[in-house]
Amino acid sequence: MSLGFSYMGLIYMLMLLLPNFLWAKNKPKDYENYVQNENGVLRVLERVGEIAVSYFVLFFTDFNLKPWSGWSWWLVLSFLFMVLYEIYWVRYFRSEKTMADFYSSLFGVPVAGATLPVAGFFFLAIYGKSIFLLLSVLVLGIGHIGIHLGHRKESK
Repeated sequence: MSLGFSYMGLIYMLMLLLPNFLWAKNKPKDYENYVQNENGVLRVLERVGEIAVSYFVLFFTDFNLKPWSGWSWWLVLSFLFMVLYEIYWVRYFRSEKTMADFYSSLFGVPVAGATLPVAGFFFLAIYGKSIFLLLSVLVLGIGHIGIHLGHRKESK
């Protein structure tokens, strides 16, 4: 791993965070009632994963563009998942913003708002050949997707 600033990491973080800032003012009705019931272990895994993913993706240059090779397809796949994540948000912001809207699937991907960015960062880790980002994404995915599946189940 090469220590340094990752402009690709910054792009991914912006794609992740900007919709979340808009969401903060557009939460589904009764969302706060579901947060109270979150599994504490999943919440810790999610937070640890968020911090680790943010650190590794921003401060290692392994994720920046490289000359085209077979590994570049991992970046293409990764970016495709992030584009789908943006499409998910456009659909959510145009919806009535219910819990069902928030925990909906997109093209068969369950709880798309949680699953798509985790998949995007997972494939970015493969592109950058970063075991540290990969492990961080797995921790994040267990916590984040687990929490969202729990909320979805509770909201039905």
